[in-house]
Amino acid sequence: MSTLISAPAPVRAAAPDTLHGGAMIARQAIMDEQQQVIGYELFNRSRIHGDHTAASDVLLVFTALSHAGTEELFGKTLIFVNCTHESLSGGHLELVNPDKVVLEIPPLGHAAIEEVLARRPMLMALRERGFRLCFNRQVLESAYAPWLPLADFIKLDVNVLAPDQFGAFVNYAGRHSKARLIAEKVETVQQHKLALALGVRLFQGYWFARPSLVHAKLLAPSQANIVQLLNLLRSQASTDAIEEVLKKDAGLAFNLMRLINSAGLGPAREISSVRQAVLLLGLKKLFRWAAMLLTAARNGVPPPAVGQAAVVRGRLMELLARDLMPPEEADQAFVIGIFSLLDRMLEIPLDAAVRLLHLPPHLAAALLEHDNVFGHLLTLAEACESGDDASFDRVAKVLSLSSQQINMAHLQALAWADQITQA
Repeated sequence: MSTLISAPAPVRAAAPDTLHGGAMIARQAIMDEQQQVIGYELFNRSRIHGDHTAASDVLLVFTALSHAGTEELFGKTLIFVNCTHESLSGGHLELVNPDKVVLEIPPLGHAAIEEVLARRPMLMALRERGFRLCFNRQVLESAYAPWLPLADFIKLDVNVLAPDQFGAFVNYAGRHSKARLIAEKVETVQQHKLALALGVRLFQGYWFARPSLVHAKLLAPSQANIVQLLNLLRSQASTDAIEEVLKKDAGLAFNLMRLINSAGLGPAREISSVRQAVLLLGLKKLFRWAAMLLTAARNGVPPPAVGQAAVVRGRLMELLARDLMPPEEADQAFVIGIFSLLDRMLEIPLDAAVRLLHLPPHLAAALLEHDNVFGHLLTLAEACESGDDASFDRVAKVLSLSSQQINMAHLQALAWADQITQA
C-alpha cells in the first residue's frame, strides 16, 4: 500500500459530531442539438451566495459522490464542476473517475502572461490524468494562448455578446482550438437559433432547463470513528484493523461503498465487501476520503440506534456465514446485514437505497427479496431480533445451523458492537 506520513501525530476528536444531514445542490442540464443531455453542471446552493472557495469545491464533489437520496445527481453523464485554482491541487480529485468529470477553470482576471504560464503545468497534469477542462470566452484572448490547446469545452455567454461578437468568437475558436463550444445562458429561441446557425452544437440555459434543486442527503458516521480511522491510516495499520473500524459504523461503511460504486464514478467491477473497498482505494486515498468526512462534520447528535442495530445484524450474519461459505463470501454477508436497514437510516424506500450501492444482482436480491443463502441469513437475523420462533426454526433448518450456533453468534455480535460505545 502507499506510504503516507512518517511519525504521525494522532488526530484528536472533539465532541461527538455527525455530518450535515444534507446539502442543497442545483444541477443544470447541458444539451446537444437533439436536446439530449450530455452532462450536468453542479452548483452548491448551501453556501452563501458568491462565497465560492476551494473548501466549497471540495464539499460539492464530496456531496455528489456520497449523495444518498432517491435521485442520482448525474447518472452516467458528464458532470461539470466549477473550480478555484486553489482547489485544483486538492486530493479530493483523486477520488473520482476523471473520465466523467469536466473541470470549469476560471480566468485569472487581469493576469500577466507569466501567471498564465505558471498555471499551465497544473492544468496539463489534470488533463493527462483524464480530466476534461472547460473555460469561458476569455481563454480566446491573447493572454491565455498557452491554455487554449488544453480546452475541451469553451462556454460562450449569449447574453453578454452581441451577435457579431458571438460569431467572431465561434470562428476564432474553430480555427485555433479543438474545443467543443457551449452556448450558455440561452434564454430565447432567437439566441438558440443564432448559436445553432453559427455552428454551436451544445447548449445550456433557461430555454432548455432551469437548474433543479436536489436535497443531497448524507448518512452520518460518528466523528470518533472517523478520527480512529484517520489515526489508523496515518500509522499505516493493517487492513484488518482498518476494516474493523469501517465495519463498526454503518455510516462509514455506507459512505465508502457509495464512493466506490457511485454511478459513473466507480470502478469497472462491482465492489461487494468493505475489505475489497479498502484494498482497492489504498491507504493514501482512504486517508483523503476520511479527512473529507471529518471536514464536513459538525456538532450534532450521535448516530441513531438503528445504526447500532445494523452493525449487530451485519456481524451476526458474517459470523454465521463463516460456517457456510469461504471467508470472502462471508464478508458479503456482513454487507447485506449492515445495509438491510438503509431504508430506516436514510428515510427512503429500501429498493431506492439499494440502487445507490450498485451491488451485484445476487446481493441486491438478498436485500430486497430475501433470496439465496444471504437472504436466508438476513431472515434469520431478523428472527433473532423479533423473537419470531417459527421463522427462526424454519431458516435454521434450511441453513443446517443449530440453535446453539446461532445464539452464540448473536451474543458475539452484540459484544463486538458494544465495543464501539466503550471505546
